[in-house]
Amino acid sequence: MTTTKTAIALAVALLLGACGSDDDDEPEVLNQKPAYLGMIASASYDGTTDDLLTAGLGASGLAAAAPPAYNDAANPTARELRRNAIFANYRAVLDIAANSGYGTLYGPNVNAANVATNGSGMVAGTEYLAYTDDGSGRQNVTLMVQVPNGFDPVNPCIVTGTSSGSRGIYGAIGSAGEWGLKNNCAVAYADKGSGTGLYTFEDDSVNGQNGVRTSRTAAGKNATFAPDLTDAQRTAFATQYPGRVAFKHAHSQQNPEKDWGKVTLQAIEFAFYVLNEKYGVVAKDNTNRLVRFTPANTLTIASSISNGAGSALLAAEQDTTGLIDAVAATEPQIQPNKTTGYTVRQAGTNVTAQGKPLLDYSSYAALYQPCIAGGAGRCASLVQKGLLSGNDLASRQADARARLKAYGWTADAEPLQGAHALTNILVAVTYVNAYGKFSATDNVCGFSWGTADATGAPVPFTAAAKASSFATQNGILGTPIYENSAGGARLYNLGVSPSTGIEDQALDGFLCLRSLATGIDAVTGAALTGDLAAQSARVRAGMAEVQATGNLRGKPAVIVSGRADALIPVNHASRAYVGLNASVEGTSSKLRYIEVTNGNHFDSFSNALPTLIVPLHVYLFRALDAVYANLKNSATALPPSQIVHTVTRTSNTVPITVANVPPIAATPGASAITVSGTTVNVPD
Repeated sequence: MTTTKTAIALAVALLLGACGSDDDDEPEVLNQKPAYLGMIASASYDGTTDDLLTAGLGASGLAAAAPPAYNDAANPTARELRRNAIFANYRAVLDIAANSGYGTLYGPNVNAANVATNGSGMVAGTEYLAYTDDGSGRQNVTLMVQVPNGFDPVNPCIVTGTSSGSRGIYGAIGSAGEWGLKNNCAVAYADKGSGTGLYTFEDDSVNGQNGVRTSRTAAGKNATFAPDLTDAQRTAFATQYPGRVAFKHAHSQQNPEKDWGKVTLQAIEFAFYVLNEKYGVVAKDNTNRLVRFTPANTLTIASSISNGAGSALLAAEQDTTGLIDAVAATEPQIQPNKTTGYTVRQAGTNVTAQGKPLLDYSSYAALYQPCIAGGAGRCASLVQKGLLSGNDLASRQADARARLKAYGWTADAEPLQGAHALTNILVAVTYVNAYGKFSATDNVCGFSWGTADATGAPVPFTAAAKASSFATQNGILGTPIYENSAGGARLYNLGVSPSTGIEDQALDGFLCLRSLATGIDAVTGAALTGDLAAQSARVRAGMAEVQATGNLRGKPAVIVSGRADALIPVNHASRAYVGLNASVEGTSSKLRYIEVTNGNHFDSFSNALPTLIVPLHVYLFRALDAVYANLKNSATALPPSQIVHTVTRTSNTVPITVANVPPIAATPGASAITVSGTTVNVPD
């Protein structure tokens, strides 16, 4: 069936001369570089010695036990940093154990038809990099477009790959990036204004766009991140707090999350510019190119995972010019702008809580998950504060699990609560700083950032760690240092709270963060006053800037989430977003929701915890396949919303098969998720 979009594409092609018309009277539309883009760097890769997807490592190289070595660890080259960044980021979002499905169900050697091959999976093509900025050099969000040599100008497509977590520009290389490249689409990446921007105070050094370290002075406006400090302020902080660091997501003072949708749209615009420069007809002035590819004749899917998936949804909400045709998002970190006006039910019962903001539930988890993970001191201090019950460790941990469940986590996530303790610690400290737009020197709630020795005492980053930071760090650089620890600054997990005298993983600091997130004292429940009230107002204003409306503008969309997600609970994110969308779009909505049992936020757990977890990654590709098929032919319907019941393994020595991760059903029957008015009904 010829779609309306195909008909429009043909008309546009004829209008713009893409079919080779020589009519001198035909109007020309020149390809113009977006004003927000800086200098564009490009490099082509042959698909043999180097490539877009694996940096020349191939499927086997990405699965190697150790990253490739640098010729000079103190001075890695830009090409080496790119290679190792792809190595690290690919493995961060995928389980690369063969028995978990790498190489058989997914991986570079598994082709677009989802068939495993004996190939390396390398993809030849050209990569383009640029900053989007307002001219100040303070934003410098990195955008990247990868165009595979197999890109088909007759059937053009673009897929977005906005980074997950706080990762740099290669953060989505193994997720949406891989699917796009395998399907011969251009991939439009963005690092969201978080990215790997390490700043070290002592030597005033920064990362360049290509990861190479240089001084802040030498970088000028081209640093990935440089804090807004005078040299006197920098020197004073370095003297008082030696070895501490700052990083972009927490300390840019931009609240980058408020722009995640915008920069995803800008990445798409960058992709259109690149494609028209590469394939457009030369204009009559023999200098410029004509516009050949437009939103009317190019299929564009917004996609990614986690924070990148949330960015895709926000971009679709903010898309007023028709850049995006559809969305395929996995485990999105998305924050509904209200918790009421819709209802989420599981097995006929209203869930215990829904639609809470990220910092609300992550700061709550940062209190209780360390206790569940075995932190006896944290448990004891929570009891002392009246925030936990129990006379021994086991009963206290049971109460902590019960409190998290009451706060909105699913029962399926309970076995993984302890495993997420560090992650929510990092989220709580990072996002309080980001939302409040605090300076790197503010040490909010007593926390700075750095590394430490075996005693927990802060020590500087090594020269090699700084040099390789672009490739090895995940965008959250270092670990929280609790400056207020009794006896002196210590790594947070060895921090002693002044109010309790217990080594309780810096509970006082995390109670402070929790208070800033909610506006009330986490212990007494009283309203905050003074400086804390002012700080909290800043934080909560930042939280409000990032919330989603739920209006996808009628775009086809598939959201996939794991029911066992203990980091981004489905009741607060995906399920709630489906309800919010229903309250806004009603029966005109084209959103589908796929919930996968035994699916968790981190696929690496499928190898470490094979009896609990299956890899969710395969369902991202299935969602993308479904959306793409629907766009190509509207008669191919999107799958209905549903629960996919997976089967875990008995051990990680047992290879995973399709039987463990069954396909999304065309007719889910009793497993169907339904939306009745504004009520989302999820079966068990």
